[in-house]
Amino acid sequence: MTPAGGKPGSGPSGSELAGLSVAVAAAVIVPLVSGLLIDGAARKSPLFLFLGLAIGIIAAAAVVYTRFRRYL
Repeated sequence: MTPAGGKPGSGPSGSELAGLSVAVAAAVIVPLVSGLLIDGAARKSPLFLFLGLAIGIIAAAAVVYTRFRRYL
């Protein structure tokens, strides 16, 4: 299978890598901040912060895998 817009065996373009960095940052930051806000409202200090961090790491790994599955 040939990657979109490239020859076989070619890697991702710069724009794909830039998009990946934004997607990974968003996948980690959004759940992390959400956990922080829930902690403030529920007064359960680090519980939801760590839960949001775990969800963000799993989401970031899923984003990386789905975006670059065709290059593996």
